[in-house]
Amino acid sequence: MSRPLVIQDLYVYPIKSLAGIRLSEAKVEERGFQLDRRWMLVDESGKFISQRTFPLMVLLQVKIGEDSLTVYHQSNPDELIRIPYDYEGEENLSVKVWDDEMRASLVDKEFDNWFSSMLGMKVRLVKMPDTTERKVDPKYAVNGESVSFADGMPYLLIGQESLADLNSRLDSPVSMNRFRPNIVFSGGDSFVEDSLKKIQIGEVDFQVIKPCSRCVMVTVEQETGAKGAEPLKTLATYRKVGNKILFGQNMVALSTGVIRVGDELRPQ
Repeated sequence: MSRPLVIQDLYVYPIKSLAGIRLSEAKVEERGFQLDRRWMLVDESGKFISQRTFPLMVLLQVKIGEDSLTVYHQSNPDELIRIPYDYEGEENLSVKVWDDEMRASLVDKEFDNWFSSMLGMKVRLVKMPDTTERKVDPKYAVNGESVSFADGMPYLLIGQESLADLNSRLDSPVSMNRFRPNIVFSGGDSFVEDSLKKIQIGEVDFQVIKPCSRCVMVTVEQETGAKGAEPLKTLATYRKVGNKILFGQNMVALSTGVIRVGDELRPQ
């Protein structure tokens, strides 16, 4: 009898492209885990910035508090800012994530100045208001779902065995955090997630939608911000379909609730 699939890690990324946070349980909402990618840094034109072009963003660590996020540079934890969850500035602006344009709230100039100083470039911190509906591409949506500031889909699922398979082909193993998943499970064969369609975790149902196409962001070492050729170079030798390199599966939630590390992942 095959070993059950069990949730090993849950991750949330409150500010897009900054360091992620491992959780023991997470609240599943339509547009992603609660707090996931609800904030974002944009340039002066309103376009999102990410580790793809600014890899040192990963050195900004984020902690979840009762009523606020705490952000600090990993080299200087004492120089920090706190961003209250319920705080939104009165000024709105149009922001862009890839081809999607949407309204976002500027949070406060104090935060703009802090992030600009940390990153050495002029940026602004924005928050996605509840009133902003950024729809999942209709080609992939099941029930007309909305998504946060994530690249395109609310959830990313990866099996630990898939990473083990990749690492067996690399000279230096890489950590799962390179791939910025929301849900990591153990058990099963490598890339078993490719064959999943509908799954249940705890009492929550998800629909697996499509493979996740990977970019240079996975070449950023999440502990240092250093970039290299791997693991994209090796993934391209056996995970390339057409012109896309695939690793992990994008999902939408079909229901809401709380899921926990240790929950069983049950294919439906």
